[in-house]
Amino acid sequence: MLTVTLPDDDLLARLADLDGCPVPAGTVLGSGSGVPGGALPAGRVRLVRWDVRSRLDPALAAEVDLVVIPHYFVEPGAFDALAQVPRLRLLQLPSAGYEHALPHLPPGVVLCNGRGIHDAGTAEHALGMVLAVQRGIDDSVRAMSTGTWAPRTTPSLADRRVLVVGDGSVARALGRRLAAFEVTLVRVASHARDRPDGHVHGVDELPALLPDADVVVLLVPLTDATRHLVDARFLASMRDGALLVNVARGAVVDTDALVAEVRTGRLRAALDVTDPEPLPADHPLWHLPGVLVTPHQGGNTDAALPRTADLVRRQVAVLLAGDRPLNVVAGA
Repeated sequence: MLTVTLPDDDLLARLADLDGCPVPAGTVLGSGSGVPGGALPAGRVRLVRWDVRSRLDPALAAEVDLVVIPHYFVEPGAFDALAQVPRLRLLQLPSAGYEHALPHLPPGVVLCNGRGIHDAGTAEHALGMVLAVQRGIDDSVRAMSTGTWAPRTTPSLADRRVLVVGDGSVARALGRRLAAFEVTLVRVASHARDRPDGHVHGVDELPALLPDADVVVLLVPLTDATRHLVDARFLASMRDGALLVNVARGAVVDTDALVAEVRTGRLRAALDVTDPEPLPADHPLWHLPGVLVTPHQGGNTDAALPRTADLVRRQVAVLLAGDRPLNVVAGA
């Protein structure tokens, strides 16, 4: 018997066909039919609604194998409840980022991220921010509050050189979308590599690449190597008028260094993530010209819900088959 906890009614409803039973909140479900990638024999799976914030019945907690973490689960002490689950084998995150969970991973537990769940949403959001700033849509929205009609010539996205720092699944999804906008795409990863769809530069080449980039998009995980990757030196290497887009993690950018550059009017910025986060109401980034801020909502779309359910289905199938879990990032 594989016992899986799910954090909300939406996931319970989407996975109800695992046994065909109704799923009121808190109901413990038996197993049932099949999932993509393999059949699930009856009696092999039990689903339990648990938000990882409340207490589980001790007898039930002792049987839990896989815990699915809620979306946006970053509050202090959030992972403390995992101590209730002594048999835990796998912790499934719905996010691509996983640095917030690493310090709380119990010994012997495999941590899997949500790679693939937010690819489309985050890529859409990054592209939308680039277009909004390049075409002056952000300024037009601000002008609406005063009824100001102020047409002007804006930079295009076409014929621009776009540097994407990161080569994960979200970065590749963004690259596919950028292809339709007639840009020159330059890709950077931790190490140089050649792929069937083109060359990927190493991060050590950034000093030579930054001066020629019109748009720089950050799509890297937050690690010791990427914390403050974008520092004063990085920003000084960017060409005048360039746009920095951060849809990675706030701490990838040295905020003070960014504020200093943007204040001069030399650079522009579009930020879906910030450091600190949430961004305080009195922070200068809210009011500096050339800055667009959104509240960490890149992957927060309704497309994420069925994709989360699909990943959990596939994870359950591989566990029952005795295969290696999907998207392992730690504890392997």
